[in-house]
Amino acid sequence: MTKAEQARLVAWRLRILQWAEGRPRQVARTCRHFGISRTAFYRWKGRFDELGQAGLADRPRRPHRSPRETSRDVVSKILYLRQQYHFGAGRIADYRQIRNTSHTANGGSGMKSLSLATAYRWM
Repeated sequence: MTKAEQARLVAWRLRILQWAEGRPRQVARTCRHFGISRTAFYRWKGRFDELGQAGLADRPRRPHRSPRETSRDVVSKILYLRQQYHFGAGRIADYRQIRNTSHTANGGSGMKSLSLATAYRWM
C-alpha cells in the first residue's frame, strides 16, 4: 500500500470516528451508514484513543515471532551444502549433521530430522 493510499485510509477512518462522535449512542447506525462492522469501529476507536491518528493506520500482519521457524544455523548449512556440494533436497534432508535436537517431555534429548519440505523451501 502506498503512502497516499495509507493517508487516505487514515483520513477515512478518522472521518468515521468524527461522524460517530457527533452522534452519541448511534454507533450501530454509523457503522451501517459506512458499511463497516462494529468490531472494526471499536478497534479503530480504541487505537485512536490510545495512539491518536497514528493508531488508525494499518498494522503489519507479520507475526512478532515465529517459534517453529527454521534456525539460521540450519538454513546456512542447507545453503552451504547446496552451493558447495550441489546436493538436492533429499540428500540434504538425509545429511546427518543437519539434525535439530529437540527435548522430549521426560527431559532427554531426541533427534528430529530435517524434513524434505524444509530443505526444498530453503534451496
